[in-house]
Amino acid sequence: MDLFKQNRYVALLIGAILVCVGSICLLWRTVVVEGQEYFPAQEMDSYMPMKENNQVQSASSSFVRAKTHQLPKSAVVGIPLKSKMIQQHQLLKEQQVPAVPKLDKTIPPKQIFFTKTALLKPEDQAKSTWKYALSDEELLLLQKIVMAEAEGEPYEGKVAVANVVLNRLRSANYPDTIKEVIYQKHQFSPVRNGRLKRVKPNKDTVRAVTEALYGRKEVSDDTYYFLSIKLASDLTVARTQKKTKQIGNHTFYK
Repeated sequence: MDLFKQNRYVALLIGAILVCVGSICLLWRTVVVEGQEYFPAQEMDSYMPMKENNQVQSASSSFVRAKTHQLPKSAVVGIPLKSKMIQQHQLLKEQQVPAVPKLDKTIPPKQIFFTKTALLKPEDQAKSTWKYALSDEELLLLQKIVMAEAEGEPYEGKVAVANVVLNRLRSANYPDTIKEVIYQKHQFSPVRNGRLKRVKPNKDTVRAVTEALYGRKEVSDDTYYFLSIKLASDLTVARTQKKTKQIGNHTFYK
């Protein structure tokens, strides 16, 4: 009877030892990543029942994929993902790119850009075929001719007069500078009667000219003439050119 009791205690002790060993083996086989359990694909094969190879591989890969989706990409063991490094690199690259300064369109530009058929906005300068450096003298001259021609006209009419001068500057049929365009013989009446020298551009005129230089257009790029039917002594333009628009007292032609 005593021998039986001793054998029973030994059996219980051996059983407890085997349970501990088994638990340690299971823990050793389990990979713990950030609080999640993940079983590598190679070790999963030992837990799979012996079936056909394609069935075993399919079950194993499905299990691994299911576990992988539960983990952060940067934390999966055995898969060399670099998403965090890529994100950090892109962020650093963006920080190194200098910010493009916002264009202040209340200040007249120093250059204006053209194609063969149109004045361009500064943001479209890559499409230009030539550019024109605008001096302070010519800027003032442009403001004065717009003031002299359109002082009592609507704001849109002031922009349109500036458009006509710039259209002539661009065209191969007219002189190559703003000064020469304005002083071309028999073109602008304020040059003939001396009004051009007397006027001082007001705020609306300065703003209208600036907007025109930045690409605002109240008339099309092929508009080269304007006149006031009420005041004009020579109506040749009205008889020979095509009317494009009426703004205030001015009629525009191409």
